[in-house]
Amino acid sequence: MPAKVDENLCTGCGLCEEICPEVFKLDENGISRVVGDCEANIDCCQEAAESCPAGAITIE
Repeated sequence: MPAKVDENLCTGCGLCEEICPEVFKLDENGISRVVGDCEANIDCCQEAAESCPAGAITIE
């Protein structure tokens, strides 16, 4: 279950990193990047995706 962030939709709010820092980090441009294993952290990963105000996170 990999997570993906659509960088064209990401607003850089940081909510995903706050909810699931094991999986998401904001890069130097303020865009969220997947840095961890979503499958190993599925609960917080799904919460981050559902909470994303821009709908930029998908879990496949």
